[in-house]
Amino acid sequence: MKISARNVFPGKVTQVKIGAVNSEVDLTTNSGVKIVAVVTNESVKSLGLAVGRDVMALIKASSVLVMLEGKDVKLSARNCLSGKITKVAEGPISAEVSIALPGGGAIHATITHDAAKELGLKAGVAATAVFKAQSVILAVSA
Repeated sequence: MKISARNVFPGKVTQVKIGAVNSEVDLTTNSGVKIVAVVTNESVKSLGLAVGRDVMALIKASSVLVMLEGKDVKLSARNCLSGKITKVAEGPISAEVSIALPGGGAIHATITHDAAKELGLKAGVAATAVFKAQSVILAVSA
């Protein structure tokens, strides 16, 4: 399988909460990161999502925000993954920011060049990747 999503996290489903239309699916990645996804109930059924099921969480880099000094910030986004910036690749319009996560792995964000400059993003800076549960796409092996 080839995909365009920059962030791919293999893991296992740890909880499924069924709602009227959508379900909340909690998973723990192979490196121990916890991710929450919101998908339709039809997707839960068609993908066979249940506790223990192997799954991949896919997140486009353009759906990831970068936050600095967010210790006391309250957000509605369910996913806040903290680590250290390892790389900032700057272009004239956009910048790609790579954040190493504890336990291994990394998450990548594509933000505007101006935002990267204003935040002073550079390797070694502590940062948090923030993304909504609705931005997570789940995939399973066929």
